[in-house]
Amino acid sequence: MAGTHKLAVVTGASTGIGYELAKLASQQGYDLIVVADEPAIEKAAQSLADGVSVKAVEADLSTIEGIDSLYSSIKADGRPVDALFANAGRGLGRAFLDQDLTAWRKVIDTNITGTLALIQKVAADMRNRGEGKILITGSIAGFMPGTFQAVYNGTKAFIDSFSFALRDELKDSGVTVTCLMPGATETKFFERADMLDTKVGQDPKDDPADVAKVGFEAMLRGDGDIVSGWKNKLQSAIANITPAEVLAEQHRKMAEPGTGKKN
Repeated sequence: MAGTHKLAVVTGASTGIGYELAKLASQQGYDLIVVADEPAIEKAAQSLADGVSVKAVEADLSTIEGIDSLYSSIKADGRPVDALFANAGRGLGRAFLDQDLTAWRKVIDTNITGTLALIQKVAADMRNRGEGKILITGSIAGFMPGTFQAVYNGTKAFIDSFSFALRDELKDSGVTVTCLMPGATETKFFERADMLDTKVGQDPKDDPADVAKVGFEAMLRGDGDIVSGWKNKLQSAIANITPAEVLAEQHRKMAEPGTGKKN
């Protein structure tokens, strides 16, 4: 049953940046539809339901069936989506030639295909009514060739680029698109990507609550993009003027399996 508050949809909301984005939205009085591909989304939803309604959807957003399931839940609510947080993402470490096709394809299908399929549906509804806000979680990883993380970085390069293109297409529509570009963040990402034995996997990381706050506020302002954290801002600025071959070698030092044991 539809509530009386504005509605926000947050994907990848069971943990990490997505959960923190959902928490901020609930604190701002948004009712929520929160989504993840794991049962933990139910527990997350319960913890977020403080003065707002929260609906949990367990769906695999790397599949069209998962996207359709989520979109059906949105339509069943009966209200327009005021804010879409397209945050769901998947990582994968180690050498590309040693990765299973099913595993790296799931990274692409989650980070690109599923993200775009959902945005296309929701953003079209927003454009039709002339208002709405979209926050897409990209990454500063999109600025550099991802040695030992090649597919993931490639998907984030796509998403970073796509967000700016979509923003310009919608510039006169009343719909804003913001791309949040975090660096390494303290989430389950590196464990799930099998990267705990790497330097980046073991180094100190940003707080997901801080990252989410930066992105949430940028979305409210209607900014085009935001890089969270001064170190990440510096790294992204340097990446823009550094040859790709050098960047790839730098990334190797962070992501090559076994590098974390040297610290």
